[in-house]
Amino acid sequence: MNRLAIPKTYKLYIGGKFPRSESGRVYEVRSHQGDFLANAAKGSRKDARDAVVAARGALGGWAGATAYNRGQVLYRIAELLEGRRVQFVDEIMGCEGVNAAVANAQVDEAIDRWVWYAGWADKYVQVAGNANPVSGPFFNLSVPEPTGVVAIIAPQGNESLLGLVSAIAPALVAGNTVVVVANENAPLSAISLGEVLATSDVPGGVVNIVTGSPAEIAPWLASHADVNALDLVGAGELDWVELQISAADTLKRVLPPESGEDAAAPALSRILAFTELKTVWHTKALL
Repeated sequence: MNRLAIPKTYKLYIGGKFPRSESGRVYEVRSHQGDFLANAAKGSRKDARDAVVAARGALGGWAGATAYNRGQVLYRIAELLEGRRVQFVDEIMGCEGVNAAVANAQVDEAIDRWVWYAGWADKYVQVAGNANPVSGPFFNLSVPEPTGVVAIIAPQGNESLLGLVSAIAPALVAGNTVVVVANENAPLSAISLGEVLATSDVPGGVVNIVTGSPAEIAPWLASHADVNALDLVGAGELDWVELQISAADTLKRVLPPESGEDAAAPALSRILAFTELKTVWHTKALL
């Protein structure tokens, strides 16, 4: 018996839900051979603003969670991603025109990267924080704390899933919340990752994924007063200097674009890029 195929509808992922773009716009996602794969939502300025509102609302709970808890949540994402391997492999093969072995290797690396960052969640403070030598009967302690809402332009080249994970994960480790503009030409695995996040222990609003044109959305995120930091890792083809200038008006911390096959490579420096050192004085006990 023949049956109708049920094509998947790829929407945005904002606030733990999957809305269509408020503009109603979509764009066609095609394979390397030019074949139609799916329609993806084309995010607008309003969608970006909604994502920032959701990220700001989730910041207190996520930043206030224990480091151990955040690590467990990130590890849970890796578990669920492993369980949906076939779906991600199919989407990567379709969008990027690679064979099954290459697609499987990318999924493996994405899973490993979640696990790698999960392991740092309860350790990076011990490495980056310190007790400062001061004169007098005081303890002086410096501890890294999250910057806040981080807007990210995901890598736009090949390895769309790995690039997305590599940009999101380090920001989450430190307790930041994220608004990310996905790979424009290969957005399917980004929304599927949103489905993984929605069924994991990640609170709604901690990660918000917008598909569409980075050139259209990035300027609004760069100038948004409620965004605390900007990661331009995938903005190399944009006028990223103008984005930096716009971000400076609201005193954002900015990471410049990166190029190469392994942009946003795993590193402690990517975790610390979006942290602020808080220094506390405390008197020593009197003997």
